[in-house]
Amino acid sequence: MIFYSPGYLFLLLLLIPIVAWYIYEMYKSDASLQLSSTHSLQRQPKTVRLYLLHIPFILRVLAVILLSLALARPQLSNKWKSESTEGIDIMMALDISGPMLGEDFKPNRLEAAKQVASEFVTARPNDQIGLVVFAGESFTQCPLTTDHAVLINLFQSVKFGMIEDGTAIGLGLANAVNRMKDSKTKSKVIILLTDGSNNSGDIDPQTAAQIAQTFGIRVYAIGVGSYGEVKVPIQTPYGTQYGTMNSEFDEQTLRNIAQTTGGEYFRATDNSSLRAIYQQIDQLEKTKIRVREFSKRSENFVPFLLLALGCGLIELIMRYFVLRTITN
Repeated sequence: MIFYSPGYLFLLLLLIPIVAWYIYEMYKSDASLQLSSTHSLQRQPKTVRLYLLHIPFILRVLAVILLSLALARPQLSNKWKSESTEGIDIMMALDISGPMLGEDFKPNRLEAAKQVASEFVTARPNDQIGLVVFAGESFTQCPLTTDHAVLINLFQSVKFGMIEDGTAIGLGLANAVNRMKDSKTKSKVIILLTDGSNNSGDIDPQTAAQIAQTFGIRVYAIGVGSYGEVKVPIQTPYGTQYGTMNSEFDEQTLRNIAQTTGGEYFRATDNSSLRAIYQQIDQLEKTKIRVREFSKRSENFVPFLLLALGCGLIELIMRYFVLRTITN
C-alpha cells in the first residue's frame, strides 16, 4: 500500500497534545473528600458506565487516525511486466584439421576451442546456435538449436580424424551459410575458427563470403595460433611422435571474409586471448529483450473515511445519550 498524499499523515502528530490534554484534564477534574473510613465505599459495586467513561475519547482518537489515513489517500498498486526476447542465430564453423592439434594452446588448439566455445554457448540461452566442422570436407555436427545441452555434448564429441584431413575453409563457411539461409531471424552470425590456409574443397573462401553477404550473414573470423614454430603430435607406426610446424596461416583471407560480410577478424595466440575474443563477440552480438511495464492503482480511502465517520457517530451517541448521567 502506498499513499498519494503522505503529508496528511503528519496530522497524527496532533494526537500527542490531544492525549496529553485529556490526561491533564482527568487529573485536574478529580475531586477529593476526606473520610474517616473507606470500608463502606469498598463494598460499592462499579457500574458498566464507569468503565465506558473513556470510550468516547478513544473513539475520537481513532477517528483522527482514520481521517488522517483517508486524507493521505491510500492506494493499492499492482505492477507487472511483459518481456519478449529476440534471439540471434549463430552458426559455429570449427576447423578440426591436423594442425589444430598444435600444443601452443592448452591442452591443444582444438580442445581449447571446444572449451571456450562451450562457455560461449552456455552464456547465450536465448539464441539458436549450431555447429559445422570442417577439415578436407565439411559436415553439420549440429543444426541450429536452442537445446544447448545437446549442442555442448556434440561439441565434446568432436575430434581430429572424423573426416579427411585438409583445410577447406570455403566449404566449411558455405556449409554454415546453407544452414542459415532460410532463417527468418533478423540477426545471423557465423563464427569461423581456423588455424590454416584454404587447401581443400571446391569453394573459394571469398566466394563463400559473398554468398554469406547475400543472405545478410556476418562472419567473425578467428585465426588461432601463436607466432613461430609449434609442437604438434604425429601418429607413426611406432606410436605418437612430436614434430614442429610453422604457425603462419592466411590471415589476409580471413580479414577479407570478415570485411566482406560486415564482421571482424581476430587473432588468438593462447587460451586467454581466445576466451577474450569470444567475450568480445558476445558483447558485439547482444540479444534484444523488450520489456514493457504496466501498473494499476486503486483508491482505498473510502473504508478509512467511513470508519472515521462511524467512530465519530458512536462517540456522539455515547457522550450525549449513554454516558450523559455520568458527565452531568
